[in-house]
Amino acid sequence: MMNEVTYTISGMSCEHCVKAVENALKEIEGVTVRNVEIGRAVVAYDDGQVKGAEVVAALEEEGYTVEE
Repeated sequence: MMNEVTYTISGMSCEHCVKAVENALKEIEGVTVRNVEIGRAVVAYDDGQVKGAEVVAALEEEGYTVEE
């Protein structure tokens, strides 16, 4: 089942941040990136392949704080 989630992300301040978040999300199998902009990311993910906590962990590994 696909879940669509909007994550509020602190620490993003420029287009480089947008690309870093977008690239981190694209590396996760089962995640489809819908939109990334400063402070926010909209993704869809297959909960049979990936859990929301894994998406959050990938963003936090990039150095950002996720507010769900």
